[in-house]
Amino acid sequence: MRLTLDQLESLEAIAQTGSFAAAADRLHKVQSAVSYAVKMLEETLGVALFDRSGHRARLTPAGKAILEEARQLLVRARRVEALAGRFQGGFEPGLTVVVDGVLPMRPVLQALQQLARDGVPTHVMVRVEYLTGVTEAFSRGQADLMLAKDLAPDPGLVLTPLPPQDMVLVASRRHPLARARKMLGVEDLQAHVELTVHDTAEAKREQDTHLFGGPRVFYLGGFESKLEALRMDLGFGWMPRAMVARELKNGSLRVLKAGLPTVTTFTPVLAHPAGVPLGRTGKRLRQMLARPESWNTR
Repeated sequence: MRLTLDQLESLEAIAQTGSFAAAADRLHKVQSAVSYAVKMLEETLGVALFDRSGHRARLTPAGKAILEEARQLLVRARRVEALAGRFQGGFEPGLTVVVDGVLPMRPVLQALQQLARDGVPTHVMVRVEYLTGVTEAFSRGQADLMLAKDLAPDPGLVLTPLPPQDMVLVASRRHPLARARKMLGVEDLQAHVELTVHDTAEAKREQDTHLFGGPRVFYLGGFESKLEALRMDLGFGWMPRAMVARELKNGSLRVLKAGLPTVTTFTPVLAHPAGVPLGRTGKRLRQMLARPESWNTR
């Protein structure tokens, strides 16, 4: 026979109240049920847990040591019960969000911060992909929510447009393109290294449609490394304005002056499958991410 949580609860209640009768009142049980639970626990463990010679039930040395371990088990068991109760209330065990790395991460992290404050039990995973890597991960069922740079209308998806975001063509203030006094043309840009972020899709690699066609292009793994490359005067390239706002303000990066657009705007989209209902955490996260004020980064 193995010990049970009911037996451990009886042990804890008797130790806290000092008597079998008081423990029974606390547990809303008859005293005989509490006495039987402790007797079975003692027989199972093969040790006496209480000294019953006095008016109060006193723990034996073995009882004190076992109670310490029992309390840890009870704490974990109560957490499991609470967790199960939350899942019964509609919380999903896990939720995955795939985000295009061109988007600012702060709104996503702020939403996660609120979920943590709310004590949601769901394990949330955020994965960052680029270009078609975003939609590929989503279409393979590897994510429940998608934050994409742009998406075509799809009857199988619930799409929520988000506030527009800017991309700016920049270089370090020390770079020759940033120091040029003339209006730059395509041929001027093509004479220098262009920096871009590679597609993370496994099925295919989609080339950045904003490339200027020069012979030297360096593909980087993300915008963080691209920003570092820009700081090192390695080349020029497009960056999300939200990610380089500080550098633009202090002048360490400059928007290039050219006879072609050096600022472009796109409208990101929040999406989830139309036929798959979100759980409570997914709905809450979607609600927070869909708020326009969350994306006030322009």
